[in-house]
Amino acid sequence: MTVVSALRITARPARGFVAMGLVFGSFAALLPVLKVQIGADDATFGLALLGAPAGLVLTLWLAPQFDRRLAALSLPVSAALLGATMVLTGVTAAPMAFFVAMVLVGLSSGTLDIVSNARVADMEAAHRAPLMNANHGMFSVAYALSAVATGAAREAGFGPVAIFGGVAVLVWLLAFGMRIAPADEAEVRTPGLPAPGMPGLAVLLCGGIVLIAFFVEAVVESWSALHVERTLQGGAAEGAFGPAILGLTMAAGRFSGQIAAGRFGDTAIITTGSVMACLGAGLAAAAQGPWVAYLGFGLMGLGMSVVGPMALALVGRIVPPSRRTAAVARVNVMGFGAFMLAPVVMGQISDAYGLRTAFAVVGAMALIAPVLAYWLGRPRAGEAA
Repeated sequence: MTVVSALRITARPARGFVAMGLVFGSFAALLPVLKVQIGADDATFGLALLGAPAGLVLTLWLAPQFDRRLAALSLPVSAALLGATMVLTGVTAAPMAFFVAMVLVGLSSGTLDIVSNARVADMEAAHRAPLMNANHGMFSVAYALSAVATGAAREAGFGPVAIFGGVAVLVWLLAFGMRIAPADEAEVRTPGLPAPGMPGLAVLLCGGIVLIAFFVEAVVESWSALHVERTLQGGAAEGAFGPAILGLTMAAGRFSGQIAAGRFGDTAIITTGSVMACLGAGLAAAAQGPWVAYLGFGLMGLGMSVVGPMALALVGRIVPPSRRTAAVARVNVMGFGAFMLAPVVMGQISDAYGLRTAFAVVGAMALIAPVLAYWLGRPRAGEAA
């Protein structure tokens, strides 16, 4: 299926991915400013960023209930909350206040992410076609454009409150077109049979793959601008171009992955992407100027772009429709653990050995995903039965 056809089918949940891209592209480009604003060193800033994953973990329990209660309103309400909570991060002036604001951002963004992925998984099952990569590609496009626009706004003298306020307005406008109900469980469950269970090992392996993919993504999102501006002595616009490159290359990779998903095996795609990300991290670590670092960030984004969506699509196909939102929530929350690990790993390694060493470690971690994919693809006793 082409990218245009996939986006036409999933037009409403695709808005949720665009909203998240706008918010986090702007946030990534503003991280150097926010770090100075709250007066934190690398280690403290890394710990303060843990607020977001702390909020994300709570969505494992809250998002499925939120979705059941609000049904068709789940997407627009969670998007509206994300726009509002992100503005709070721009007014904080201390690490603890920033941490609290990030918890709220994690709650709202995690809910929007889980519900958006669940709706796309519903549509994949209904249309029997791959749709996930195209939607994640829209996140990447919005992320890149938002990062570039935020860098230009910083150069023009605008601060976090004004920039986040503008992004919030765009997100609220998008929310008006997101209303869509979940799949009707009464139509997809066989009458007279109990609700089917959830394949725990498959969910665990898919979650591990998503965790690695999100870890690499989180590192470039949160630390590429700092690496360019501090290690390589770049300016504000040059720093913002780091996360922008990530967004652009991830968009290209995911739109290409939309076509490749029907032609190549899952393990082959995940392995190829992970090796590319490893090479990119090595380039970023060894870079002596911004342009070599951009090439490294680009390879990291291009390589890992399809890994997360592939694993999310896999779990959507494996579990029964009645458990799809819960399964996506579990895989997403495992992936969200990357946003808890990334600040700690990067902050502590950077504080002790520098950002170059930290990026090299990330490259080695990218190679864990193919191992998990291979294990997931192995036939297991009882599957035929």
